[in-house]
Amino acid sequence: MRKILFIFLAPLAFVSCDSKISQPKNGYFTRIEMDTLIETNCSVRALTIVNDTVWFGADKGTFGYYDLTANEKFLDTISGEYSLPEFRSIASNGNGIFLLNVGSPALLYKVSKNGRDKKLVYKETHKDIFYDSMKFCNDKEGIAIGDPVEGCFSIIITHDGGETWKKLSCENLPKLAEGEAAFAASNTNLVVNKNDTWIVSGGTKARVFYSPDKGKTWEVYTTPITQGLSMAGIFSADFYDENIGFIVGGNYDRPSQNSGNKALTLNGGKTWALMAENTGFGYADCVQFVPNSGGRQLVTVGFSGINYSSDQGKTWIQLSPDKGYQTIRFIDGATAVAAGKNKIAKIKFKK
Repeated sequence: MRKILFIFLAPLAFVSCDSKISQPKNGYFTRIEMDTLIETNCSVRALTIVNDTVWFGADKGTFGYYDLTANEKFLDTISGEYSLPEFRSIASNGNGIFLLNVGSPALLYKVSKNGRDKKLVYKETHKDIFYDSMKFCNDKEGIAIGDPVEGCFSIIITHDGGETWKKLSCENLPKLAEGEAAFAASNTNLVVNKNDTWIVSGGTKARVFYSPDKGKTWEVYTTPITQGLSMAGIFSADFYDENIGFIVGGNYDRPSQNSGNKALTLNGGKTWALMAENTGFGYADCVQFVPNSGGRQLVTVGFSGINYSSDQGKTWIQLSPDKGYQTIRFIDGATAVAAGKNKIAKIKFKK
């Protein structure tokens, strides 16, 4: 969906800072330390971590990386056919970095590991095309999903490492309800784990679409997440394994609403239970499980700051009130990188 707002601030530069925000003890983490890696005048909603390098895609055609070992950054731009593309999807397959923009024409680029070489590998010109998220499940196979065209999700797949992409026919995909689509909030409305694929929706319906065979067949599950409005529904999902998953979102137009905005599944998405109703955070852009936490620890970012749960979403504490982060990825069980309206930061989670 298109109605996501951005704020553009300072020019690109490297800075470092440290902030510590203490909270009453709740399970494992109680505070965080933050080091800003990059300040930017772009909106960054696409992150992926390859070894010790953080790659990102942003608006204004901007992309780049930050090498956490060498403490060096690389920034560049790609010029689209008519304007600078807005990259909200990024993925890596070990052989290169892939960037996909929102809007028409859809332009998917392969970028070399050093960022210098750029090649357009897919283009789509339908006036309503709007891709939301992209993932690889191995070095050869990848998938990207977008808002509906002709009644089904736009889904493209690759089987040759991203060199060529093919669009799936609506005949083989589940139909969407009128007004049901996806949100390009944080490159996390698509989750891929080996053969399993999950897509989450919002708008008139907030549902989960599951494929056990990399997009060949699909099952559709309902959720109790708030829905029925154009800017309500599921904005982000993560799965710890094939069974444990969590979804967040809510009502973008009512960001303080903390009911109907977070839910847990223990059976691969078939059924969902609302968590922490009328407590914790409101609208959220992104949710991620903490690695090696047994599927119990979660972190969200969005309008309500950075929030943490140690009990599968039953209770939450706010680790930072900073509303500027809209996507987050973990490096290990105590370190993550977050990005948003004007910055990319490294976060250390502390006991």
